[in-house]
Amino acid sequence: MKQILKVLVGSRAHHLDNDNSDYDYRGVTLQPTSELLKIGAQKPKTDWNEKEEHDKDETNWELGHFMFLATKCNPTILECFLAPIIETTDEGNELRSQFSRVWNARGVFEAFRGYGFNQRKKFLDQKDNRPHKYAVAYLRTLFNAWELLSMGTFSVDMSLTTIYETLKRFKQGDYEIGEVIQATWRWENNVKSAYEHNQDKLTDFDQLNTFLLKIRKRNF
Repeated sequence: MKQILKVLVGSRAHHLDNDNSDYDYRGVTLQPTSELLKIGAQKPKTDWNEKEEHDKDETNWELGHFMFLATKCNPTILECFLAPIIETTDEGNELRSQFSRVWNARGVFEAFRGYGFNQRKKFLDQKDNRPHKYAVAYLRTLFNAWELLSMGTFSVDMSLTTIYETLKRFKQGDYEIGEVIQATWRWENNVKSAYEHNQDKLTDFDQLNTFLLKIRKRNF
């Protein structure tokens, strides 16, 4: 497997880290096309690799699987197109340039809200005794959905956004439950409004398939 992209994600990329924050990396690998076409070839799977240092974890997806998940507008996947680059190749740069073609409005509306609601459940359930973590993820994800539907991109570095101070307070546990619910409810409505004004944005499958086939041929 050839690694074509590695990015920094999580709290350190969001500029919401502290001394105890892990280093979270996400990457894309490329399997030779000849290996994919062999008899009995196994479908590439997500590679989860927790580092021995316990303060680092890394997840990699094979290019084809990564692009499939990207067309489903998985927030974790889409972040890889915009997050700070640790390592890249020509193929990795070409992949990142496909961002505007990958996402679609309905997918963002459903996937980001679904991810956010999952964070809300964890927040209210006090999961892992870290409700502050899920409060931050809930608000940030809704804000990112609004950005993407409104402007065609979204922030990874949250220090440049209007909600940064709120996110920092939430991260420190400085909030009331009602405040979190109210703030996220407001951004939920903003996301709905942005979607209503941008429902026609579709994934460009023709161009994405052209890109993927070009890469496959180049790396036979």
